[in-house]
Amino acid sequence: MAHGPNYKVVFRRRREGKTDYRKRLRLLSSGLPRLVVRRSNKYIYAQIISSNEAKDDVIAQACSRELIKLGYPTGLTSAPASYLTGMLIALRALKKGVKEAIIDIGLLPHVPKSNVYALLKGCLDMGLEIPHSDEVIPSEERIQGAHIAAYAKKLKQESPEKYSRLFSKYISSNVEPERLEQLFEEIKNKIKSMGEKNV
Repeated sequence: MAHGPNYKVVFRRRREGKTDYRKRLRLLSSGLPRLVVRRSNKYIYAQIISSNEAKDDVIAQACSRELIKLGYPTGLTSAPASYLTGMLIALRALKKGVKEAIIDIGLLPHVPKSNVYALLKGCLDMGLEIPHSDEVIPSEERIQGAHIAAYAKKLKQESPEKYSRLFSKYISSNVEPERLEQLFEEIKNKIKSMGEKNV
C-alpha cells in the first residue's frame, strides 16, 4: 500500500539557522513586544518588534554604529557599547509608548553576564520593563569598561608597541582607552539628555 514519506521537511529559516520556531512561539504567547537582539562581528543590533498573526512590525530600532556619532569610536560589540545601545533602543521604545517587552536573543547562546545582557541592563536603566533574572546582568565595572581600561593601562606600561597596535582605533580617534570609563559616562549622559529630544 502506498504511503507518503516518513520524514518532515524542516522550515527553511530553521534549516538556515535563523529561527527557532518553538522559542519564537513561546515568546509570542507572552503578548508583549519583543526586544530582539542580534550581533555581527562589528556591531550589535536591537529592535522592538510587535507581532500580529504572521506579521512583524518594527516599532523602534538601534545599532551600536550610531555610537560613533556620539563620540564612542570603536569596540562596538563590547559591554559598554552594548549597554549604551540598550539605552538608545529603550529611549525610542518609550517614546513610542512601549513600556514593557520580552527579550528575544534568537539563536545567540544564553551566556549569563555577556554583552547581550549588558544591552538588557541599558534598557532596564532607562525604564523599560523586561522580565529577567538579576543573575544574568554583568557587573557595573564590566558595563563601564573597567576591564578594558585596566588592560589598556597595564599594556601601555609593559608593551607600548602592543598597546599601540591593539588600541589603534581608539588612538586614531584621539581617545585614550585607559579613560574608557570616563568616556562611557560622557556618552551615557548624552543619551540621557536626548530624552527631551526626538531621537
